[in-house]
Amino acid sequence: RVREWKAGDNQPADYALVWHPPVEMLQGRALKAVFALGAGVDSILSKLRDHPDMLPLSIPLFRLEDTGMGRQMQEYAVSQVLHWFRRFDDYQALKLASRWQPLPEYRADEFTIGIMGAGVLGAKVAESLQPWGFPLRVWSRSRKSWPQVQSFAGQAELGGFLQGTRVLINLLPNTAETVGIINQTLLAQLPDESYLLNLARGVHVVEEELLAALNNGKLKGAMLDVFSREPLPQESPLWAHPRVAMTPHVAAVTRPMEAIAYIAGTISRLERGESVSGQVDRQRGY
Repeated sequence: RVREWKAGDNQPADYALVWHPPVEMLQGRALKAVFALGAGVDSILSKLRDHPDMLPLSIPLFRLEDTGMGRQMQEYAVSQVLHWFRRFDDYQALKLASRWQPLPEYRADEFTIGIMGAGVLGAKVAESLQPWGFPLRVWSRSRKSWPQVQSFAGQAELGGFLQGTRVLINLLPNTAETVGIINQTLLAQLPDESYLLNLARGVHVVEEELLAALNNGKLKGAMLDVFSREPLPQESPLWAHPRVAMTPHVAAVTRPMEAIAYIAGTISRLERGESVSGQVDRQRGY
Protein backbone atom coordinates (compact mmCIF):
# COMPACT_ATOMS: atom_id res chain seq x y z
CA ARG A 1 0.00 0.00 0.00
CA VAL A 2 1.42 3.35 -1.08
CA ARG A 3 0.20 6.81 -0.14
CA GLU A 4 1.34 10.34 -0.80
CA TRP A 5 2.47 12.10 2.37
CA LYS A 6 0.82 15.42 3.14
CA ALA A 7 1.25 17.80 6.06
CA GLY A 8 -0.48 16.42 9.15
CA ASP A 9 -0.14 12.77 8.07
CA ASN A 10 0.97 10.95 11.22
CA GLN A 11 -0.18 7.50 10.18
CA PRO A 12 2.39 4.68 10.44
CA ALA A 13 4.58 3.61 7.54
CA ASP A 14 7.30 1.01 7.00
CA TYR A 15 9.26 2.77 4.25
CA ALA A 16 9.56 6.34 2.99
CA LEU A 17 10.44 7.42 -0.56
CA VAL A 18 11.64 11.02 -0.48
CA TRP A 19 13.26 13.91 -2.31
CA HIS A 20 13.96 17.03 -0.22
CA PRO A 21 11.61 15.80 2.51
CA PRO A 22 10.16 18.12 5.18
CA VAL A 23 11.49 17.35 8.66
CA GLU A 24 8.00 16.52 9.93
CA MET A 25 7.55 13.81 7.29
CA LEU A 26 10.25 11.60 8.84
CA GLN A 27 10.55 12.82 12.41
CA GLY A 28 9.37 10.35 15.03
CA ARG A 29 8.46 7.56 12.60
CA ALA A 30 9.43 3.95 13.23
CA LEU A 31 10.57 3.31 9.67
CA LYS A 32 12.42 0.27 8.36
CA ALA A 33 14.28 2.33 5.75
CA VAL A 34 14.24 5.57 3.77
CA PHE A 35 14.93 5.75 0.03
CA ALA A 36 16.19 8.93 -1.62
CA LEU A 37 14.76 9.28 -5.12
CA GLY A 38 18.11 10.20 -6.64
CA ALA A 39 21.82 9.42 -6.50
CA GLY A 40 22.59 12.29 -4.11
CA VAL A 41 21.48 12.53 -0.49
CA ASP A 42 23.07 15.87 0.47
CA SER A 43 19.69 17.58 0.98
CA ILE A 44 18.74 14.94 3.57
CA LEU A 45 22.11 14.95 5.31
CA SER A 46 22.15 18.75 5.53
CA LYS A 47 18.79 18.68 7.33
CA LEU A 48 20.06 15.98 9.66
CA ARG A 49 22.83 18.29 10.84
CA ASP A 50 20.18 20.64 12.22
CA HIS A 51 17.58 17.97 13.08
CA PRO A 52 19.46 14.77 14.03
CA ASP A 53 16.28 13.23 15.42
CA MET A 54 14.66 13.41 11.96
CA LEU A 55 16.25 10.11 10.99
CA PRO A 56 18.02 8.07 13.73
CA LEU A 57 21.10 6.07 12.74
CA SER A 58 19.10 2.89 13.36
CA ILE A 59 17.03 3.64 10.23
CA PRO A 60 19.05 2.91 7.06
CA LEU A 61 19.12 5.48 4.28
CA PHE A 62 19.42 4.27 0.67
CA ARG A 63 20.18 6.14 -2.54
CA LEU A 64 19.53 5.16 -6.14
CA GLU A 65 22.76 3.54 -7.33
CA ASP A 66 22.03 3.61 -11.06
CA THR A 67 18.46 2.98 -12.30
CA GLY A 68 19.33 4.27 -15.78
CA MET A 69 21.48 7.18 -14.62
CA GLY A 70 24.70 5.34 -15.50
CA ARG A 71 23.75 5.07 -19.17
CA GLN A 72 22.76 8.73 -19.27
CA MET A 73 26.08 9.79 -17.75
CA GLN A 74 27.90 7.65 -20.30
CA GLU A 75 26.05 9.31 -23.18
CA TYR A 76 26.78 12.78 -21.82
CA ALA A 77 30.46 12.18 -21.08
CA VAL A 78 31.32 10.38 -24.32
CA SER A 79 29.52 12.94 -26.50
CA GLN A 80 31.27 15.88 -24.81
CA VAL A 81 34.74 14.34 -24.73
CA LEU A 82 34.48 13.53 -28.43
CA HIS A 83 33.17 17.05 -29.10
CA TRP A 84 36.35 18.49 -27.63
CA PHE A 85 38.66 15.82 -29.05
CA ARG A 86 37.41 16.42 -32.61
CA ARG A 87 37.73 20.18 -32.02
CA PHE A 88 34.08 20.87 -32.75
CA ASP A 89 34.24 23.76 -30.26
CA ASP A 90 36.99 25.34 -32.36
CA TYR A 91 35.11 24.72 -35.60
CA GLN A 92 31.99 26.36 -34.17
CA ALA A 93 34.05 29.43 -33.30
CA LEU A 94 35.46 29.48 -36.86
CA LYS A 95 31.97 29.12 -38.26
CA LEU A 96 30.78 32.16 -36.28
CA ALA A 97 33.75 34.08 -37.74
CA SER A 98 32.92 32.86 -41.28
CA ARG A 99 36.35 31.20 -41.55
CA TRP A 100 37.05 28.00 -43.51
CA GLN A 101 40.11 26.54 -41.78
CA PRO A 102 40.94 22.85 -41.22
CA LEU A 103 42.71 22.37 -37.88
CA PRO A 104 45.40 19.88 -36.78
CA GLU A 105 43.99 16.79 -35.11
CA TYR A 106 44.50 15.95 -31.45
CA ARG A 107 46.13 12.60 -30.67
CA ALA A 108 44.08 10.18 -28.58
CA ASP A 109 47.15 8.97 -26.67
CA GLU A 110 47.82 12.55 -25.55
CA PHE A 111 44.20 13.32 -24.61
CA THR A 112 44.16 12.01 -21.03
CA ILE A 113 40.78 11.82 -19.30
CA GLY A 114 40.72 12.16 -15.49
CA ILE A 115 37.62 11.26 -13.49
CA MET A 116 37.18 12.62 -9.97
CA GLY A 117 34.92 10.23 -8.06
CA ALA A 118 34.91 6.46 -8.35
CA GLY A 119 31.38 5.44 -7.43
CA VAL A 120 28.90 3.58 -9.59
CA LEU A 121 28.56 6.49 -12.03
CA GLY A 122 32.30 7.12 -12.22
CA ALA A 123 32.88 3.47 -13.06
CA LYS A 124 30.22 3.60 -15.78
CA VAL A 125 31.76 6.70 -17.36
CA ALA A 126 35.25 5.18 -17.34
CA GLU A 127 33.90 2.01 -18.95
CA SER A 128 32.22 3.97 -21.75
CA LEU A 129 35.41 5.91 -22.59
CA GLN A 130 37.68 2.86 -22.81
CA PRO A 131 36.91 1.91 -26.44
CA TRP A 132 38.09 5.32 -27.72
CA GLY A 133 41.74 4.82 -26.80
CA PHE A 134 42.18 7.74 -24.41
CA PRO A 135 44.47 7.30 -21.40
CA LEU A 136 42.11 7.05 -18.41
CA ARG A 137 42.73 7.84 -14.76
CA VAL A 138 40.57 8.15 -11.66
CA TRP A 139 40.98 9.92 -8.33
CA SER A 140 39.05 8.82 -5.24
CA ARG A 141 39.27 8.33 -1.49
CA SER A 142 40.52 4.74 -1.86
CA ARG A 143 42.46 3.05 -4.65
CA LYS A 144 40.52 1.26 -7.38
CA SER A 145 41.41 -1.70 -9.59
CA TRP A 146 39.63 -0.90 -12.83
CA PRO A 147 40.81 -2.42 -16.12
CA GLN A 148 42.87 0.04 -18.21
CA VAL A 149 42.39 2.85 -15.67
CA GLN A 150 45.23 4.36 -13.61
CA SER A 151 44.10 4.91 -10.01
CA PHE A 152 45.12 7.77 -7.72
CA ALA A 153 43.97 7.84 -4.10
CA GLY A 154 43.84 10.43 -1.35
CA GLN A 155 44.90 14.04 -1.05
CA ALA A 156 48.59 13.17 -1.38
CA GLU A 157 48.06 11.86 -4.93
CA LEU A 158 45.71 14.58 -6.20
CA GLY A 159 48.55 16.59 -7.74
CA GLY A 160 49.84 13.57 -9.65
CA PHE A 161 46.33 12.88 -10.91
CA LEU A 162 45.88 16.44 -12.19
CA GLN A 163 49.27 16.63 -13.90
CA GLY A 164 48.69 15.69 -17.52
CA THR A 165 44.89 15.43 -17.25
CA ARG A 166 43.51 17.11 -20.37
CA VAL A 167 39.81 16.58 -19.61
CA LEU A 168 38.71 16.69 -15.97
CA ILE A 169 35.34 15.01 -15.32
CA ASN A 170 33.82 15.67 -11.91
CA LEU A 171 31.61 12.94 -10.43
CA LEU A 172 32.44 13.46 -6.75
CA PRO A 173 29.82 13.16 -4.01
CA ASN A 174 28.79 16.31 -2.19
CA THR A 175 30.56 16.24 1.19
CA ALA A 176 32.17 18.81 3.46
CA GLU A 177 35.56 17.82 2.02
CA THR A 178 34.55 18.27 -1.63
CA VAL A 179 32.73 21.63 -1.47
CA GLY A 180 34.79 24.14 -3.46
CA ILE A 181 37.39 21.54 -4.42
CA ILE A 182 37.55 22.73 -8.05
CA ASN A 183 39.18 26.07 -7.39
CA GLN A 184 42.12 28.14 -8.59
CA THR A 185 44.67 25.94 -6.82
CA LEU A 186 43.34 22.76 -8.39
CA LEU A 187 42.84 24.20 -11.88
CA ALA A 188 46.36 25.62 -11.92
CA GLN A 189 47.74 22.07 -11.76
CA LEU A 190 46.09 21.03 -15.04
CA PRO A 191 47.89 21.43 -18.37
CA ASP A 192 47.20 24.65 -20.26
CA GLU A 193 44.08 24.54 -22.47
CA SER A 194 42.42 21.73 -20.54
CA TYR A 195 38.69 21.13 -20.23
CA LEU A 196 36.27 20.72 -17.32
CA LEU A 197 33.11 18.62 -17.41
CA ASN A 198 31.05 18.99 -14.21
CA LEU A 199 28.36 16.32 -13.83
CA ALA A 200 28.23 16.16 -10.03
CA ARG A 201 27.24 19.20 -7.95
CA GLY A 202 27.57 22.94 -8.52
CA VAL A 203 29.05 23.50 -5.04
CA HIS A 204 32.16 21.60 -6.10
CA VAL A 205 33.19 24.48 -8.36
CA VAL A 206 34.21 27.98 -7.29
CA GLU A 207 32.60 29.67 -10.26
CA GLU A 208 34.57 32.95 -10.07
CA GLU A 209 37.84 31.03 -10.15
CA LEU A 210 36.58 28.83 -12.99
CA LEU A 211 35.85 31.97 -15.01
CA ALA A 212 39.34 33.30 -14.25
CA ALA A 213 40.90 30.04 -15.51
CA LEU A 214 38.86 30.27 -18.71
CA ASN A 215 39.86 33.89 -19.25
CA ASN A 216 43.59 33.37 -18.70
CA GLY A 217 43.81 30.31 -20.99
CA LYS A 218 44.39 27.67 -18.35
CA LEU A 219 41.06 26.13 -19.37
CA LYS A 220 40.01 25.98 -22.99
CA GLY A 221 36.41 25.12 -22.22
CA ALA A 222 33.89 24.02 -19.62
CA MET A 223 30.69 22.00 -19.93
CA LEU A 224 28.49 22.49 -16.86
CA ASP A 225 25.32 20.63 -15.94
CA VAL A 226 25.13 21.82 -12.33
CA PHE A 227 25.57 25.16 -10.59
CA SER A 228 25.94 26.64 -7.12
CA ARG A 229 22.51 28.24 -7.56
CA GLU A 230 19.79 26.62 -9.63
CA PRO A 231 18.18 27.88 -11.76
CA LEU A 232 21.31 29.79 -12.73
CA PRO A 233 20.62 33.52 -12.12
CA GLN A 234 20.25 35.64 -15.24
CA GLU A 235 23.06 37.92 -14.08
CA SER A 236 25.61 35.08 -13.97
CA PRO A 237 28.53 35.71 -16.37
CA LEU A 238 28.50 31.99 -17.21
CA TRP A 239 25.55 32.54 -19.56
CA ALA A 240 27.45 34.75 -22.00
CA HIS A 241 30.94 33.25 -21.72
CA PRO A 242 32.00 31.92 -25.15
CA ARG A 243 33.97 29.01 -23.66
CA VAL A 244 31.15 27.75 -21.44
CA ALA A 245 28.43 25.33 -22.53
CA MET A 246 25.68 24.26 -20.16
CA THR A 247 22.59 22.17 -19.57
CA PRO A 248 19.95 22.62 -16.82
CA HIS A 249 20.85 19.72 -14.46
CA VAL A 250 19.70 17.03 -16.88
CA ALA A 251 22.85 14.89 -17.27
CA ALA A 252 21.12 11.98 -15.53
CA VAL A 253 17.53 12.14 -14.37
CA THR A 254 15.64 9.58 -12.30
CA ARG A 255 13.62 7.33 -14.60
CA PRO A 256 10.50 6.32 -12.66
CA MET A 257 10.04 2.75 -13.89
CA GLU A 258 13.68 1.80 -13.29
CA ALA A 259 13.69 3.52 -9.89
CA ILE A 260 10.50 1.72 -8.88
CA ALA A 261 11.95 -1.65 -9.88
CA TYR A 262 15.10 -0.98 -7.81
CA ILE A 263 13.19 0.19 -4.74
CA ALA A 264 10.66 -2.64 -4.88
CA GLY A 265 13.42 -5.21 -5.29
CA THR A 266 15.43 -3.74 -2.42
CA ILE A 267 12.39 -3.71 -0.12
CA SER A 268 11.67 -7.34 -0.98
CA ARG A 269 15.24 -8.33 -0.10
CA LEU A 270 15.12 -6.35 3.14
CA GLU A 271 11.87 -8.10 4.11
CA ARG A 272 13.55 -11.47 3.48
CA GLY A 273 16.55 -10.47 5.57
CA GLU A 274 18.95 -10.52 2.62
CA SER A 275 21.91 -8.22 2.08
CA VAL A 276 21.35 -5.16 -0.12
CA SER A 277 23.51 -2.45 -1.66
CA GLY A 278 23.06 1.30 -1.91
CA GLN A 279 22.99 2.12 1.80
CA VAL A 280 24.46 5.53 2.59
CA ASP A 281 27.39 5.86 4.97
CA ARG A 282 26.35 9.02 6.81
CA GLN A 283 29.89 9.73 8.00
CA ARG A 284 31.23 9.77 4.43
CA GLY A 285 28.11 11.42 3.02
CA TYR A 286 27.40 8.90 0.25
